[in-house]
Amino acid sequence: MTLGPGEIDPSQSPGGERLGAPPGPAAARVTFDRRELNRIFGLYGRKVAEGEWRDYAIDFLKDRAVFSVFRRASEVPIYRIEKNPRLARRQGAYSVISATGLIVRRGHELDRVLRAIDRSLSLVAN
Repeated sequence: MTLGPGEIDPSQSPGGERLGAPPGPAAARVTFDRRELNRIFGLYGRKVAEGEWRDYAIDFLKDRAVFSVFRRASEVPIYRIEKNPRLARRQGAYSVISATGLIVRRGHELDRVLRAIDRSLSLVAN
């Protein structure tokens, strides 16, 4: 197949990396570990069962890992759960960010940060 001037091969991403090719070294990307993913997917499963959430996306970037939650697949994420190791010593590596970009909660422990959006864990006083 011959490409004209200014056209790119569909198997090439705009960044020059080949799609489908294995990513660079594992150390070059920030990821969620198994414990973190279990906690996030536990919350996600409850919210799906309640009918609040319907879709998600996970991005492993060079500087942070992002779990985005959608009410509908065609919308912007209603929440982003981010892990940014550069902030681990100062504000905490974990944060929950709303659709408007407001940081709902930030901290050092994932469970405490997720409580901001996990209403099922709150206690009800009699």
